[in-house]
Amino acid sequence: MTARLVGSAHLVAGSEAVLPALMDFLEREGFAVRANPDLYVRSYKQFGVEEAREIRARAAARALTGRRIFVVATPSMTNEAQNALLKTLEEPGDSIFFLVVPSPHALLATIRSRAHILAIARRESGGAHASAFLSASPEKRLAIIAPLIEKGDDDKRNMNDILDFLDSLERAIAASERVESAMGAIYRARRYIADTGALVKPLMEQLAFLLPVVKSRS
Repeated sequence: MTARLVGSAHLVAGSEAVLPALMDFLEREGFAVRANPDLYVRSYKQFGVEEAREIRARAAARALTGRRIFVVATPSMTNEAQNALLKTLEEPGDSIFFLVVPSPHALLATIRSRAHILAIARRESGGAHASAFLSASPEKRLAIIAPLIEKGDDDKRNMNDILDFLDSLERAIAASERVESAMGAIYRARRYIADTGALVKPLMEQLAFLLPVVKSRS
């Protein structure tokens, strides 16, 4: 294991789309990611107390290969769930944890104090969508994001698609010269959009008007 992994708890900014890149990272670090009975990778629409208890119970079991690896991706983790995870993170035993959430800084301070933020280079995806958005007028931008913010038949939105879009916007902006103000707007959207009761539509539409026009390079 290299010095990039310090301690047993790590926070990764992103959605489940970052999991392939995280698996690549773990493999480079010397962890077995194929046919490993001690590798637990799960994506949750919401991570609550019951999910935290399941992780705690699994972490208490003896590892077959010497170390258990838990990779949990979720757009929303309740405060109760975070509190339920505290003791497990404090006394991890032979386990190592990776929590993939939209904004690690939005987690409880008690969780953040026991974990290290791990920067993972994502596999590129959604770039064309982001480039079209950034180079368009506000009116056209609203049309581009309309499918993302519309609710489905179950009266829900696909939060992973929204977070992936924010990731692609962040990458596209980072490659331009208009970083500072734009990153602030994207960060605010990522920070609040997964909160219970968040006004998703206004948060996304705000980006259409706040982000600078960035013409794609031909």
